[in-house]
Amino acid sequence: MDINSFKIEDFYVESLGETKVESPLYKSYSGTEIVKEFVKDDQRVLYDASLESFKKAMESGNEPISFEKAGPRKDLFFNPANTKAAIVTCGGLCPGLNNVIRSLVMGLYYRYGVKNIVGIPYGYQGLNPEYGHKFINLTPEVVKDIHLFGGSILGSSRGRQDISMMVDTLERNNINMLFTIGGDGTLAGNYVIAEEIERRGLKIALAGLPKTIDNDVNFIQKTFGFETAFTTAAPILRDAHNEATGAYNGIAIVKLMGRDSGFIAATAALAMPDVNFVLVPENEFELKGENGFLNSLKQRVMERNHALVVVAEGAGQNLFTGGDVVKDASGNIKHKDIGLLLKDEIGAFFKEQGMEATVKYIDPSYIIRSEPANPSDSIFCTSLAMNAIHGAMAGKTGFVVGRWNNVFTYLPIPVATKTRKKIDVNGELWWSVLESTGQPMNMK
Repeated sequence: MDINSFKIEDFYVESLGETKVESPLYKSYSGTEIVKEFVKDDQRVLYDASLESFKKAMESGNEPISFEKAGPRKDLFFNPANTKAAIVTCGGLCPGLNNVIRSLVMGLYYRYGVKNIVGIPYGYQGLNPEYGHKFINLTPEVVKDIHLFGGSILGSSRGRQDISMMVDTLERNNINMLFTIGGDGTLAGNYVIAEEIERRGLKIALAGLPKTIDNDVNFIQKTFGFETAFTTAAPILRDAHNEATGAYNGIAIVKLMGRDSGFIAATAALAMPDVNFVLVPENEFELKGENGFLNSLKQRVMERNHALVVVAEGAGQNLFTGGDVVKDASGNIKHKDIGLLLKDEIGAFFKEQGMEATVKYIDPSYIIRSEPANPSDSIFCTSLAMNAIHGAMAGKTGFVVGRWNNVFTYLPIPVATKTRKKIDVNGELWWSVLESTGQPMNMK
């Protein structure tokens, strides 16, 4: 992610038009007992909040890169009494989906008085009438307990649908705002829908909420579900460590999700510092050779008679040769199974070395992503949902809600989806992993 490849204007969110409706929050927030300061559109959050960056901006006279601050606006674009909202969840499951759905419904219904809310079933498929999926009426009674469960009550799907057909569906059903909950592919789809809506001259707000346990959305500190994912993974690593130490030269391999970014593997390893090797997509490694992974693993086992290896699903793809490139319905490359490769290669290597070894392989990925949100993620989901509502009601469109420097922001979707956020192998997170595991910096 090179911030210099962006212009200042890239970070300004689009709006549907002039805001003329007084927010119903104004009366409840401006009484004698409660005083709430509404956010103005010119309030912004600096990308780089360091003193050094501030001084450079002052010296150059150039406006620094910043993001629009999220929050309630005093004046709205939509009249709540005449507003119909829709919610859709796309892509793979993720902890917190039901929390976000619940918070969107509760916030729209009780805080703004929007009574007409529908859920679109099975992702963007639900906007394609050819599938025959029926909209779900969402009320506080319907969603009041869904946060207690993992998954999504709306269901989900991957893959693209015809943009014109989806906008036809929104227009035909008189939907004024669409909340899309998903990762970079979903968000990119959100923006393409917003462009078609603008081309037709329609007044429909498109708001995105960043859902991916991989935590790989640009200019967003944390995506919802990520914290639950590594928190759930940590005790699995503990148990894998116990399994490894329970056998002479025991080796446990745990594969965690992380197609292109290894944040879950790295963070879970820091949370459970019994891990000896963390393999991530950002740090290419080789199996064989004096400095390769297998030889480094051998040295570890010779010293301590056990080892715990954590590998992200997208790590080590350079080790596979031949075969066709296969993509999923969303257009993402389906990676080869690095976990099974490591299991086979480690077993064969120790046999060649004449060393006894017991290798165990654990893949808890689909269990982790189906977990209910933990308390911290639950709080985060509620804040994301409320800020998405504030933005959409004010007529903002084509944006995703995020958090930067611990402040909630509105970010134009194109800058969030231009590239994936990845671990900086020269940054603090990766250095912390190296210090915790003791693994070599490079295994090539």
